[in-house]
Amino acid sequence: MIYKDFKGLKLSALGLGSMRLPTIDGNDANIDKAATAEMVEYAMQHGVNYYDTAWGYHDGNSELVMGELLEKYPRDSFYLATKFPGYDLSNMDKVEKIFEKQLEKCRVDHFDFYLFHNVCEMNVEQYLDPKYGILDYLLKQKENGRIRHLGFSCHGSYDVAKRFLEAYGKYMEFCQIQLNYMDYDFQNAKAKLELLKEYDIPVWVMEPLRGGKLASLSEDAEARLHALRPDESIPGWAFRFLQSLPQVTVTLSGMSNLEQLKQNIAIFSEEKPLNDTEKQTLLDIASHMVNKSALPCTGCRYCTSHCPQGLNIPYLLELYNEHIVTGGGFLAPMALSSLPVDKQPSACIGCRSCERVCPQQIKISEAMADFVKKLQ
Repeated sequence: MIYKDFKGLKLSALGLGSMRLPTIDGNDANIDKAATAEMVEYAMQHGVNYYDTAWGYHDGNSELVMGELLEKYPRDSFYLATKFPGYDLSNMDKVEKIFEKQLEKCRVDHFDFYLFHNVCEMNVEQYLDPKYGILDYLLKQKENGRIRHLGFSCHGSYDVAKRFLEAYGKYMEFCQIQLNYMDYDFQNAKAKLELLKEYDIPVWVMEPLRGGKLASLSEDAEARLHALRPDESIPGWAFRFLQSLPQVTVTLSGMSNLEQLKQNIAIFSEEKPLNDTEKQTLLDIASHMVNKSALPCTGCRYCTSHCPQGLNIPYLLELYNEHIVTGGGFLAPMALSSLPVDKQPSACIGCRSCERVCPQQIKISEAMADFVKKLQ
């Protein structure tokens, strides 16, 4: 196992994420405890010492199961991370109650790593609002030794991350972002990396395989990669890309079975970063994957001055592309929830004024109608 230095600690470069644990009969709330125990044992035996869970994973049962399974191991043999669930705005005034319950669920007296969970458009206002006292409470727990390291995860835009860092950056020790070779450009993860570098904040990676989307590719793409590295697996390429980024400390993978865990641990037995040619080939493949389904909006904003509804059309198209390329998911609906109803795709009246000035000849009104349909 590769280990990374972090403030005097040696963290396994591969962390076990517990959002996609094996389940029984496909019921997300019903974790297969025996299969998970086998995975945790194998991970511990093969050098994985970072375990990530959260309040909402598996309908609240991830913390319970991980706490029970990790309790059998010496407390100093693993690092445990969980998060304050600010993705649900009703939790904002419950930080103390939730934190105490998390300690109980995880059967520990402290968390090695604790995060503001999913800082994004819909909750950044509340996270930064001093009336909830979230930061003050968490800093107090850090002072008391019940949180060893404080950070945040972010699915939001660059602007959201920047705003959060401008307010709380001096307190943040690490940041967890969605990072993979597809999102390096598509979700502007590259810019987020640069932003975090400005604050000297190391990066934890989530969604390295983009929910499994990068675990297999088209025949043509796989052939191109095989020609460069005949012995590298397709998931291995995604992890090697991350090994090429110096800021990355821990890569979290939500592995759903023992075989996936074994394969990933084997990959992380050594570092094999990509050279420039390999990296560019991977990014070219990602660009092709995105462009196959994404609309070619360049953000020129000619459309916005012609929209009688005052819609931020480039931003809505950006979210539409995210939703289309991903095949659904929570990111676009989450971002849209922060917008007033009269600024959402449903507010488009189909007048096509925007389309008459679009250099890319995008059928914007049709995209907005399709977006509304897909969100239902």
